[in-house]
Amino acid sequence: MLSQRIEKWAKEFQAEGERKGRLEGRQEGRLEGEARVLERLLTRRFGDLPAWVRERLGSATEAQLETWTEAVLDAPSLSAIFGEPPAPH
Repeated sequence: MLSQRIEKWAKEFQAEGERKGRLEGRQEGRLEGEARVLERLLTRRFGDLPAWVRERLGSATEAQLETWTEAVLDAPSLSAIFGEPPAPH
């Protein structure tokens, strides 16, 4: 009886972990998709993107991507969207 309960708990625990993994995977995929769309919009508007912009896109949060995507419509430059580029080393 106890072994059956433990087995049931183990299956439930595993199912919960798999569900969480799928949710995290979907979130990550959605962020990557948003970043790709924004990259295409930026490239179309401003031409080839410098490495610093691509790096920021690759590490952006969902909120940053939303803000930057809205800014694409009115911004006169990449710096107006992302701020000044990092200083060269």
